[in-house]
Amino acid sequence: MKRGKKWPMLLLSLMLTASLAACGGKSSTQDAQTTPEKTTDTTTEQTDNTNKDSDEKVELTFWSLGTTNYEELGKEYTKEHPNVTIKFQNTSDQTAHHNNLTTALSAGSGAPDIFMLEIGFMERFITAEDKFYNLNDLGAKDIAGNYLDWKWKQGSSKDGSFQIGLPTDIGPTVVYYRTDLAEKAGLPTDPDAFGKEIDTWDKFAAVAKQFKEKTGKPFADLTDLVYNGVRDQSDGEIYFSKEDGSFIGDKNPQVKKAYDFTVKGIQEGWIGNTLLWSPEWGQATNDGGFEVMLGPAWMAGNIKSNGPDSSGKWRITQLPEGAGNWGGSFLTLPKQGKHPKEAYAFISWLDDKENQLESFKSKGLMPSIPALYTDEAFTGFKDDFFGGQATAVEYGKAAQRVKPVYYGPLHDQTDTFFKDALKNVLEKKADPAKEWDAAVEKAKTLAARS
Repeated sequence: MKRGKKWPMLLLSLMLTASLAACGGKSSTQDAQTTPEKTTDTTTEQTDNTNKDSDEKVELTFWSLGTTNYEELGKEYTKEHPNVTIKFQNTSDQTAHHNNLTTALSAGSGAPDIFMLEIGFMERFITAEDKFYNLNDLGAKDIAGNYLDWKWKQGSSKDGSFQIGLPTDIGPTVVYYRTDLAEKAGLPTDPDAFGKEIDTWDKFAAVAKQFKEKTGKPFADLTDLVYNGVRDQSDGEIYFSKEDGSFIGDKNPQVKKAYDFTVKGIQEGWIGNTLLWSPEWGQATNDGGFEVMLGPAWMAGNIKSNGPDSSGKWRITQLPEGAGNWGGSFLTLPKQGKHPKEAYAFISWLDDKENQLESFKSKGLMPSIPALYTDEAFTGFKDDFFGGQATAVEYGKAAQRVKPVYYGPLHDQTDTFFKDALKNVLEKKADPAKEWDAAVEKAKTLAARS
């Protein structure tokens, strides 16, 4: 999501991360990309451990991230548990969200009872076991089989004894596109037919150029999402080696392909000049300012929020040449929280099969409970916003095309260097080769200092 832009803030983040690591427990870094294994179709009932008749007043603080329906579900929960109050603090800025927790844990105060941890930041915190409650001690072992095995292991220590969080969503990436604009440009509007028109990146670029020539509008919304779409099809690693943590981004052909492809879109004029999460981007989403958005399943919630007037005009198809996975989070309990049993009771309810289905229907959060993937309530769900399309089917296809990748603890900061380079090419007409070299040099310097 939004990235920090200044070196002082970056250095502060690194200092805080180092401080946190120093005060953490034993090392338990789990490869974020464990190979998926077959899971059982039987979902264990998740038990509510809170005493509904308890008179003790409990206030839980919850730092949530991005667009979810958790606040609405929280209201439903507190109606059934009148002794519990839940105070939400939501942000769309990933870096600030996680830096705030780093600061609180390092200071020894200020952390919430419940923290939503995004997978890209997992390795910053999973090594600090003494700063989080072990959910296995609160009953998580009994429900582990409900979730995708690889997703569960992303939040586990190597030996499985420590579980930092319950898995929420996953983020298989798809192509969101506008049927009204496609029709005006002479493109098919049916998802399968539209997908065939762009099923390689070369075909995507050709269609994009023709679309811009016919309509005068950009085909893709902005540089960041185009770059992400190609970058996340990396095979195993993106910027860092999962064996020794060294920077390998300049040797990863998929990173260079993503960069060069985005530069091509900039130079040919079919990528829009807006910033991710900006009001201008939201307005363009609503008004038909572009044809496609490359994004994960959870991006549907942003499209709905930003584009209420565009309901019925969107459809979903597959990304060219595969899929990526952007994001997916975990619900964790920092040890500064005073009510771990009540907090666990709430998150295990919030993250059960029924509520993951509701989160999908409401905000497009792709479930991490595989029993839902063959559930008619999931596969048969038709989203009126997307013209009555069975969107779950497309997300399911994308999920099966994902190659899990390793991020490394410096992924977010490193990614900023390449996104900023592309921004300079777009806004300052900077030389793409020089910008690439500068981004690589910054990434190597960052890795050497860490």
